[in-house]
Amino acid sequence: MQLAVDGTVVVSVLLALALATRLPLAATARWLPGPRAEPPADPSAGPPHGVGARQGRRRSAPGAGPSRRVPGPLGLLGLLVGAVLLNQIAVVVYIRRVHGGDPGFVARYLPPGWFELPAADWPPTRLAAHWPWPEALAGSVLRVQAALELPLVLLAFAVVLRWLDDRLYRQVLASPLLVVAALAYTAVFCAVEWDLRNPWTTDDLLIRCASALVTPPLLAAAARRGAPGRPPDPAPLSAGRLLLFLGSLASFGGLVLLAYDTLLLYNLGRLEARLPFVAGCALVLAGCRAADRRLRTGPDAGPAVAFLGHALRRFLLLFFAPALAVRYGVVFGTPALAAGAGLLLGAVAAALALRDTLTAAAATPGRLLLRLAAAAVAGTAAGRVAAQVMSGGYYETALLAAAAAFLAVAVGVCVLGDARDARRSPVQVKV
Repeated sequence: MQLAVDGTVVVSVLLALALATRLPLAATARWLPGPRAEPPADPSAGPPHGVGARQGRRRSAPGAGPSRRVPGPLGLLGLLVGAVLLNQIAVVVYIRRVHGGDPGFVARYLPPGWFELPAADWPPTRLAAHWPWPEALAGSVLRVQAALELPLVLLAFAVVLRWLDDRLYRQVLASPLLVVAALAYTAVFCAVEWDLRNPWTTDDLLIRCASALVTPPLLAAAARRGAPGRPPDPAPLSAGRLLLFLGSLASFGGLVLLAYDTLLLYNLGRLEARLPFVAGCALVLAGCRAADRRLRTGPDAGPAVAFLGHALRRFLLLFFAPALAVRYGVVFGTPALAAGAGLLLGAVAAALALRDTLTAAAATPGRLLLRLAAAAVAGTAAGRVAAQVMSGGYYETALLAAAAAFLAVAVGVCVLGDARDARRSPVQVKV
């Protein structure tokens, strides 16, 4: 399995570098505090942001009939999580009625930490006493997870992309990167399945391959139908919006890790004790998204903050296809190779972001590089502290905390530096 995972890391990183660097990223012209100048009108561009823009977009397709909208990636992800939750209840019913409540018939093939069933008095568990055909629920064990795990992971990444940049989200789901990501994720899933061989492995492998064929066109079609017409220009990524994005990412990441631990590992018995954590993450997430919508026409960004926005866009674009291979490479592959792949993608994203920033801003390269170096040093120190505080559970938890702390501190350092320059002269930047 190590060879398969390492090979997937290398191939997916190379394909990501070849494809993602060719995908154009739109930019919006913004100014630092000072006299504001409007860019020249582009007859091929869509309407500007704001209320007038929304009205303009509604009038932009004369004669076009109403289109049937589908939920966005967050709505689709919620539907899939609901389906997985219902399947978990079916698993509980099946195990209690057919196997006397003992999951050993399947758990003995898997690592520790799986199949922690809820108590017998948990309300949904009482279905076990009334379900008339418990044997018919045998397919709920492992097979449903094999079908839904790929769209769950892809949709979770798509949600993050759309929060950062709706146009980037639509570009990625309309590009070959979606197919590459689906194949890379499936290769890793199948390698893990084969390493944990059991009586269900053959069925699961076939189901995962079928899911890899069906999921990309369905997600691409959902992205097209969910937002018909020309996508709006990306809203400016001010420092406030970057911090709100980090808050959204941290709370959403906590919910994803909880879903992985309780639903995908069949540990429904842990869910009740963790409902306060679910509620807290959901409240933080809802607050961050609501505040982000109010800041879409808010403060402007300076060169250093603009760099962070470009870097986030570039990194998420590059990381989309190899994300799962790199994540599993830390545990099932060669950790040094996985870490090197992540650092390489980060370095390429930073180089492209620096080019984007210097192209769009009348900034002094030397001064900007010094500011970014200071932000990197301060962010790294904060990230190490956050990782140590959150260590002890899933390593993704520590990694998520470290990334959020790194970026939050980096944003603060960049804001201070940009504000200092803003007092000297206005600088035009594109974010």
